[in-house]
Amino acid sequence: MTVKWDDLDKRAVTTAKVLAADAVEEAGSGHPGTAISLAPLAYLLFQRHLNFDPKDERWLGRDRFMLSIGHASLIQYIQLYLAGMDMELEDLKQFRKFESKTPGHPEYSHTKGVEITTGPLGSGFAAAVGFAMSQRRTRGMYDPDAPEGTSPFDHHVYTIVGEGCLEEGITSEAASLAGTQGLGNLIVFYDQNLISIEDDTSIAFSEDVPARFQAYGWHTQQVNFLKDDGSYDEDVNALDAAIEEAKKVTDRPSLISVRTIIGWPTPGKQNTGEIHGSALGEEALVGLKKALGLDPQKHFDVDVEAVEHARANAADRAKQARADWDERFAKWQKANPELAAQLSRTLERKLPEGLEEALPKFEEGKSLATRAASGKVINALAPLVPELWGGSADLAGSNKTMMDGEPSFFPQERSSEKFKGNKYGRNLHFGIREHGMGGILNGIAADELTRPYGGTFFVFADYMRGAVRLAALMNLPVTYVWTHDSIGVGEDGPTHQPVEHLTAYRAIPNLSIVRPMDGPETGYAWLEVLRRDAPAGLILTRQGLPTLHRGEDGLASAANVAKGAYILKDTEGAPDVLLMGSGSEVQLAVEAAEELAKQGVAARVISVPCMEWFDQQDDAYKEQVMPAAVTARVSVEAGLPDPWYKYLGCKGKAVAMDSFGLPGAAGELFEHFGFTAAAVVAKAKEVLSNK
Repeated sequence: MTVKWDDLDKRAVTTAKVLAADAVEEAGSGHPGTAISLAPLAYLLFQRHLNFDPKDERWLGRDRFMLSIGHASLIQYIQLYLAGMDMELEDLKQFRKFESKTPGHPEYSHTKGVEITTGPLGSGFAAAVGFAMSQRRTRGMYDPDAPEGTSPFDHHVYTIVGEGCLEEGITSEAASLAGTQGLGNLIVFYDQNLISIEDDTSIAFSEDVPARFQAYGWHTQQVNFLKDDGSYDEDVNALDAAIEEAKKVTDRPSLISVRTIIGWPTPGKQNTGEIHGSALGEEALVGLKKALGLDPQKHFDVDVEAVEHARANAADRAKQARADWDERFAKWQKANPELAAQLSRTLERKLPEGLEEALPKFEEGKSLATRAASGKVINALAPLVPELWGGSADLAGSNKTMMDGEPSFFPQERSSEKFKGNKYGRNLHFGIREHGMGGILNGIAADELTRPYGGTFFVFADYMRGAVRLAALMNLPVTYVWTHDSIGVGEDGPTHQPVEHLTAYRAIPNLSIVRPMDGPETGYAWLEVLRRDAPAGLILTRQGLPTLHRGEDGLASAANVAKGAYILKDTEGAPDVLLMGSGSEVQLAVEAAEELAKQGVAARVISVPCMEWFDQQDDAYKEQVMPAAVTARVSVEAGLPDPWYKYLGCKGKAVAMDSFGLPGAAGELFEHFGFTAAAVVAKAKEVLSNK
């Protein structure tokens, strides 16, 4: 079957090519080559296959598209312009300029039609896997019994990748999991132009990509614009047929490899690394326009008739798709009023009532690791928050991320003796793929229909830092369950003992790092993370911690976790010294305060589970907790001291790490590195003597 593709469509593609060149030339920088050569693919996808509504970027029934090769952002911007989706010619003229709708890389929540921020290569691919998983989970939550392709929750996820994406390890991780998951709703276009910044990719990339993806369990196809006789034909009919074939494959993700010439037909620069990441220059720009049959002296000279044709087509397709979807969605709403109310609540980013009352109670005097406490909290909240789901990078038993009684998320035939599941399950198994997990979590969260979490040992958060940074940049509500949080890991030794990680992760803007001291704080930490609807890392212990007495005759309520820092144990009068800490070391501050009291020193104990939340409090509250007049201050935390200096001031001292850990039992290591109540007492006396 031949795709409907007339002269106006050809002219629209020509317009797209020259706009890419002109926009980069105007900006003085950018990546024109791929945007020029992929114009026909992008136009075919947006004008013939991708279901979206130019007037409603968040239409629930839309297909999802992400540009993993984010440097070629003009591919997407120009198609949004041609579709009339809040993008005009003036916006393209402002490409890469301050406060424009067209930044150098697509930015989530900045440009309408952009589903997720892409830039670091491969991140968009992993996010696409997350979007595909989100679609399947959402369908399972709301409409599991509908025949394939009939549910209002059915849609496809498309992404475009290049060699750079496929060279990044995150893509291998995500592609492997996508194949195992059998994500038949995912279609990936691989732009096989064999050019990168360093020119011919043969110097660093020689693998058979379709064969690689076949080994992952993907359905693969190849479309060649570069013919055997050396001629070049942008064969949209072959490409259209490949897309239609990919849509029919519902049990595997699909890869369509498209052999292109980067920058075609730019004389002198096509098929070179030079056109990848810099403006064409006057000579090449003139040559391109002549090759396209355009006036070389005109810039941003669009074919108005072709643009009007594209916009009319996009509007007509949207109208038809919306009419069909609206009918199906209305029927579903009528048949499922309770689920419809749940969906509405989720889309409005509201939490159900009764979460605080549902938090588990932790027995005083009992020792419990905060990772175990977190597991209890997850299972207590699971029945009330159906949109919450997640798992670990092969560490569910250690991270305590499993929801009891819930099936795992994978095709039923993947079930093992230990884990039973189905394609709509709730417990995720990421395998040992921390970076891939992070990117996938971003895609799930950006889809805005569920609340994901992912766990691993805190030391391995190093492997996923790039994805976490993107979550913070986009303010995505991803929750990281990072356990085994310090030298308390013990016998596994320094390779597994995170020392610098608290400091490193607190350095990421817009990311909350929450290190609770016991079970009650862990419960309220989870609650506040969900309420804030933003990225956060829960930093949890391997070793057991005591559940101390709270109440009028004891320590302050753990509900104060929401403030980031609070007075856990106070003195009768003004304090002589402030003892502050987080996580497993807060108990040392409590013990130290008791010992200091015996010596006539009034010590206030401040629990600081989350510096980011405390820093957001008003000045009056901060002064109440940490009075400026009290300059004798001591912090205690099994990590680097750097984050504490803003609270310690010039006269305060830190009980902290200044080296990597060592092999040995947790108790031995804490003693060796000076994490004892006695050490806190000694440090308090030191700062008091220096007042």
